[in-house]
Amino acid sequence: MARQVSTGVKLAIGGGAAAVALLLGLSMGRGSDLPPIQSKVVQAKVVQAKVVHARPAERTRAQPVAVDPRALMVKRVLPIDGPFRHGDYVWDEGGAPATGPLIVTVDLKAQTLSVFRAGYEIGSAVILYGADDKPSPLGAFPIIQKDADHYSSTYNNAPMPYTLRLTSDGVAIHGSDVQWGNATHGCIGVPKPFAKKLFGAAKLGDLVVITDGKMLDTSHARPAA
Repeated sequence: MARQVSTGVKLAIGGGAAAVALLLGLSMGRGSDLPPIQSKVVQAKVVQAKVVHARPAERTRAQPVAVDPRALMVKRVLPIDGPFRHGDYVWDEGGAPATGPLIVTVDLKAQTLSVFRAGYEIGSAVILYGADDKPSPLGAFPIIQKDADHYSSTYNNAPMPYTLRLTSDGVAIHGSDVQWGNATHGCIGVPKPFAKKLFGAAKLGDLVVITDGKMLDTSHARPAA
């Protein structure tokens, strides 16, 4: 859900590859776009010879997980020509592995989100994030719930399409009207067409790493052809 903010700090977004975040600190915010839900762990089981992945244990914004730096090795970044503005996104899976671990990185300072599969960047977008009174949390959080047609029970039934819930106390990635001057109540808002693509690519348990300007070294990553 997006809302207008009059005093939030917004930085100009330059060109080049999107920032790649690395978890180095665990300071947390107070995002609350989604209502709390009860903690529950669903065990993996085999149904008709098909494996059903275990639903990750739910956690609050104060319970980020540790990150293995090897999981964040970058092998390729997407080229972004010119300034990357609010509402802009790119999605290109060409040349990337069809399968492999998917990790989403969010850099609040750069106001960008990147999607990596097996180390290959396949998508990037300019984001909205929590305003000063309800900032987005920092840390690494597995996706614990997917809801393509979610509506907020806290904020006037506001639509939150293609929701990927990260915490049990109201932090998620979802489709938003990404415009300059807007902010969220702690969630990460991305353009709706991009949110649909990310929703289709992500699965429960995939990791989302949120930082505020801390980055990985991408000097050895090759640009996409």
